[in-house]
Amino acid sequence: MEKLNILGTGHAMTLDCYNTCFTLQNNIGEYILVDTGGGLQILKQLRDSSIDFRKIHHIILSHKHTDHILGLFWIIRYAQKFLDSNNYEGKLNIYMHPELESTIRKIMFEVLPKKFTDLIDNKIIFNIVEDKEERKILNYNMKFLDVYAKKDRQFGFKTTLENGKTFVFLGDETFDEKLRQEVQNVDWLLHEAFCMDSEAEIFKPYEKMHSTVKTASEIAESLNVKNLVLYHASDNDLKNRKRLYTEEAKQYFNGNIYVPDDLDIIEL
Repeated sequence: MEKLNILGTGHAMTLDCYNTCFTLQNNIGEYILVDTGGGLQILKQLRDSSIDFRKIHHIILSHKHTDHILGLFWIIRYAQKFLDSNNYEGKLNIYMHPELESTIRKIMFEVLPKKFTDLIDNKIIFNIVEDKEERKILNYNMKFLDVYAKKDRQFGFKTTLENGKTFVFLGDETFDEKLRQEVQNVDWLLHEAFCMDSEAEIFKPYEKMHSTVKTASEIAESLNVKNLVLYHASDNDLKNRKRLYTEEAKQYFNGNIYVPDDLDIIEL
């Protein structure tokens, strides 16, 4: 069964949960890693999720913010021991838009020793993708989508799962109406929800181009989405977050609601 393995659920400055990232797992136990969080803990999250790194051959990066890309440099350090010992079949493919590729490459050659950078363009391949471009990744036809982010350019994607359901990931900014045709009536939508609506004056999500649970839920309802996953959330009340977010979302969205904690698994 295909699964969504939630590695992290928090926004950039959360301390009690990891930054938002996840894997899409196909029916034979292969993984696509989407974003990498902000640091070394990505390796712990993979370990604690019982995900065999050797089954990850594809990584999608959405944008250049630190809480989405810095984990990549630790992944490359970790990958080196597998690649150099021939304990990893094939290559590690990383997909990103052109501006992000330039940023990643520049940082990488500044901060990583040569034994790691020698892997780039050899055993670790940077794949540049453009808006609306489709790539075959595992058994999925991935359609990359510019999400029209207001801060820095950001890509999400749309795909059809092996079970025939449609799946859309929109990065970590509020849905843009220019994407309506792509997202309308999808089975699964992953959308950020920075805080509850009652907390908007405290956390000011709209100033950060983020959404409240209410806003995200209203958007999903207008799109006739069947399953809504809310992520990139605050951790100020982590113990009660799942319950409180779900209660608020139910007021505005009639489909299935998922408010995952780190390391939760959602069957697709």
